Amino acid sequence: MNGFFSIAIDGPSGAGKSSLARKLAEAFRFIYVDTGAIYRTVGLAAYRAGIDRKDEQAVKSLLPKIKIELGYNEAGEQRMYLDGEDVSAEIRRPEISICASDVSSLPAVRAYLLEMQRELARRNNVIMDGRDIGTVVLPGAELKIFLTADSRARAQRRLLELKAKGIEADFEDVLQDIEYRDRQDSSRAAAPLRAAEDALVVDTSEIDFEQSFRLLAELVVTRLAPERDGDI
Repeated sequence: MNGFFSIAIDGPSGAGKSSLARKLAEAFRFIYVDTGAIYRTVGLAAYRAGIDRKDEQAVKSLLPKIKIELGYNEAGEQRMYLDGEDVSAEIRRPEISICASDVSSLPAVRAYLLEMQRELARRNNVIMDGRDIGTVVLPGAELKIFLTADSRARAQRRLLELKAKGIEADFEDVLQDIEYRDRQDSSRAAAPLRAAEDALVVDTSEIDFEQSFRLLAELVVTRLAPERDGDI
């Protein structure tokens, strides 16, 4: 124990992990870490470099040449920087989602970013979301949640998120992206998407955001309050 508490939220693309984790972090005053955004930044770098994102050696050679930084704005929102440029909006484009899925399947990329993620948990109370947080990145997390929903519900939610950010997208394209990432993430050799054995599985297909938030908040209080003597 290092005196800090970690909450791992895993699940497939579009399950609402980022939005829910961000609100939980705000409510419980934890640091929110969107690991998917880190992989998206690597994917964007590979995309800009014009290299084959499935070529592990090519991507591995790129990593030492780029600088990836994670920061937070005044509202506590996570921002991603690539070589000093704020790319937080650009990494959300659908084509970069595919790039992120490709590079995240590479063991060299996952190994390169693993220490960055663990260091954040060593220094802060964190809510970290991704696809292998409870199984690989933070296997000792005090609370592990596997958040899921059916693919069409996830595609509709992602479409609304993109439009809210001013990014035009088509439902079928977004659904295809979701299903592609599901296949990639679940079948990759390195840290495939799966629920940790001690994770609580939460399906949000039939409940809205506020209901999902209340459910997860109850889990946080139930799991962490006894260990913190009620001080949350």
